[in-house]
Amino acid sequence: MTDLALAVDIGGTKMAAGLVRTDGTVVSHRTIPTPRDTDGEQVWEPLAALLKEVSAGAALAGVGAGSAGPADRAKGEVSPVNIPSWRGFPLRQRISETLPGVPVALAGDGICAAAGEHWRGAGRGHQDLLVMVVSTGVGGGLILGGRLVQGRSGNAGHIGHTVVDMGGDPCACGGYGCVEAYASGPNMVRWALAHGWQPSPAAGTQAGGTGTQTGAASTRAGAGVGVTGEHLAESARSGHPIARQAFSRAGHAIAAGIVSTAALCDLSSVVIGGGVSRSADLLLPPVRQYLARHAKLGFLNDLTVTAAELGGQAGLVGAAALVHEPQRYN
Repeated sequence: MTDLALAVDIGGTKMAAGLVRTDGTVVSHRTIPTPRDTDGEQVWEPLAALLKEVSAGAALAGVGAGSAGPADRAKGEVSPVNIPSWRGFPLRQRISETLPGVPVALAGDGICAAAGEHWRGAGRGHQDLLVMVVSTGVGGGLILGGRLVQGRSGNAGHIGHTVVDMGGDPCACGGYGCVEAYASGPNMVRWALAHGWQPSPAAGTQAGGTGTQTGAASTRAGAGVGVTGEHLAESARSGHPIARQAFSRAGHAIAAGIVSTAALCDLSSVVIGGGVSRSADLLLPPVRQYLARHAKLGFLNDLTVTAAELGGQAGLVGAAALVHEPQRYN
């Protein structure tokens, strides 16, 4: 039997595919931007081409696909909050048609990140674990009793849409007060822009080619076109008070979601990954500060929060785990 799985990681900003061995080693991978403001087929077509390119000539044990959610595991469909043109998109079927004869396992991207960090990353050896992915959206996955928990529909652990403020900010899911409304990269930038933060002239030039953006254009940039959480992090490290407050606000929302999840599931460990987590020096201190304020029950006293180890490859490694370690992760 071949030792290669084709791993797929689909998010609101980027889509990646790679070949992963049974020991979790990513042999090769490629990443492309997720098409925006287009129809579902125009999102799918470059992904299909990517799958064919990365898998060309390889004998595959299977395909493991992680996608931003929600997902419907039974139907093999996904409806990512941050890919509006995919609603009930038959992802498993499309992959099977593109790579006929190869078995396909599908899970949410946060669930794949949890599998990856538990299998080969910061969660190794932990029996009860929450992994959060803080990026364009906020997702997560749960390990309980040493096994991945996907739930009835395949969406267990979707901490980004737990409610932390009942009268809070609107979320892309249609609800209010979700963790994602405060802690995703685009929402952090959007809030900072609305409260007077401006990206540096260099960031504005990169985003729009005409220097620092203002007004509606800047808000569009904050929604994900050009100006990013990395620009916000640079300002926060330079001491900009609004940028620092954006990270504090995000950390508070994440901590509230963690405490609720840990109390419900009796967790001992949390791992935070995703693009925004590259600013762990800014994000983790307020998370820990607010955890100390809210986690007062005795069985939560030993709850630890650490940064992910696998970086941008967590989703790929976890998607491969669906194929290589199905007894634990499928």
